[in-house]
Amino acid sequence: MIDIVKLSKAFGARTLWSDVSTTINHGEMLALVGPSGSGKSTLLNCIGLLEKPDAGEIRYDGKDITRFGRREVRNFRRGVLGYLFQSYALIENATVAANLDVAVKPQRAIRRETGVTIADALDRVGLAGREKEKIHHLSGGEQQRVALARLMVKQPALVLADEPTGALDHANATTVIDILRELSDAGCAVVIATHDDRVRDRCDAAFAVNENSLLG
Repeated sequence: MIDIVKLSKAFGARTLWSDVSTTINHGEMLALVGPSGSGKSTLLNCIGLLEKPDAGEIRYDGKDITRFGRREVRNFRRGVLGYLFQSYALIENATVAANLDVAVKPQRAIRRETGVTIADALDRVGLAGREKEKIHHLSGGEQQRVALARLMVKQPALVLADEPTGALDHANATTVIDILRELSDAGCAVVIATHDDRVRDRCDAAFAVNENSLLG
């Protein structure tokens, strides 16, 4: 699904990583691991087209997405990607329902196709009946669960998660990983930048970014 081929990234005179190559398949959950500063988040951002690598390719279904123009990048993010950031990336002065509604794929809304409903997603993350609450009234753990529900509603083909359990207690962290696992089992590719051994242990494989090696 995603082929990373000889990818390199440097900041000034410092090479963050070079000749990184790995493959992420449909239905696979991959942990990007390494010490702080090793470039896990930067690699994730390159896959999500938020940063550009200095060399190499990132191929999705055979196309090098690093060469996409603005329209292709926008369509790729809208139609393929789902993000789970530490900052949650929610609209704080909007309601829970409004934040989830924007994730519904336009083509699904036009065709009235059925998928995971907003109510179903909120029920799954333990926030049933709270559609009308404003985001800024929710705790950090609850906001993370809204972000998870948004992924469930969007049904992306590829999820990128940056330290998704870093600021969460054990119960909320377990919920996050359980749902990411469900998305993966349903065929989604999930890539997680993490330093949490519990997260790594739930993944199918781990990739050591600074060593450019696939771990068992």
